[in-house]
Amino acid sequence: MSTQPGARTRRHRPESPVDLDPVLAPFVRGSGDPTSRVARDGWWFAWTTPQGPVTLHLDDEGSDVRASAWGAGADWMLERVPDLLGARDDPSGFTPHHDLVARGWPRMARWRVPANGLVAQMLVCSVLEQKVTGREAFSSQRQLVRRFGTPAPGPGEERGLVCPPSPAHWTQIPSWAWLRAGVDGARSRVIVTTMRVAGRLDECADLSLEQAHLRMRSLPGIGVWTAAEVAQRALGDPDSPSFGDYHVAKDVTLALDGEVGDDARMAELLEPYAGQRYRAQRIIVATAGHRPRRGPRRSLPTHLPTRF
Repeated sequence: MSTQPGARTRRHRPESPVDLDPVLAPFVRGSGDPTSRVARDGWWFAWTTPQGPVTLHLDDEGSDVRASAWGAGADWMLERVPDLLGARDDPSGFTPHHDLVARGWPRMARWRVPANGLVAQMLVCSVLEQKVTGREAFSSQRQLVRRFGTPAPGPGEERGLVCPPSPAHWTQIPSWAWLRAGVDGARSRVIVTTMRVAGRLDECADLSLEQAHLRMRSLPGIGVWTAAEVAQRALGDPDSPSFGDYHVAKDVTLALDGEVGDDARMAELLEPYAGQRYRAQRIIVATAGHRPRRGPRRSLPTHLPTRF
């Protein structure tokens, strides 16, 4: 695909083998996500960088990953390919402290926490997911991106990909359009407010993780859960577990304790993994799976309402 006109390319060989699928899967916001495609020829993303829209294609070629990019944001994105594939994440000090984690760790040893550097863009997605089901949030994101985004440059448009609105364009979406997409006023106000300081948010990619979390959480409506969701995708943070999530604490505590517990109990169980708590969370859930969901489908808060 890199032979198509206008493509910029680079090859990257990670220091240790990396599995693309688990690294890149968290960027897919549900089926029909207009910003992502998984195909036989690799992974495709349509993102909006500080330099402009970009279509990014990643293809695993043995020990190397070939990255091709189109659009105004191509150079910006290609420069960050190593971080996107987990170059910031060092799992060398990880030690299992539970039998379940010890069983799952070998299967997850090639997974890395990604850092695409798009803090503001990842924050929009996470705010859309506050207090609603994943299905509802993904539907809202799909509608808003398709209506107000930009067709992806190069071959991305042929694949139906759409780049999200720029921060300035997010602030210009009328109130009725948010409501029509299923986004209440509380969440839309948070997005509009934060996109007015998008430049400061994107600077978080160059700060320490502690400073980045403090800056994100200094904004109204951004709490521990939202900051963690961003850090897990934009900052390569292996120590940002999903406290405040409607399901994660229950899944983790059931897997390790045999009983469903809350955030406080999950915090106790993950304490031995300080510095790598998100890694432990991912291994636990990937190994044990999600607890059985019973009862009819209904609209439930995906995350605790007091923690955004």
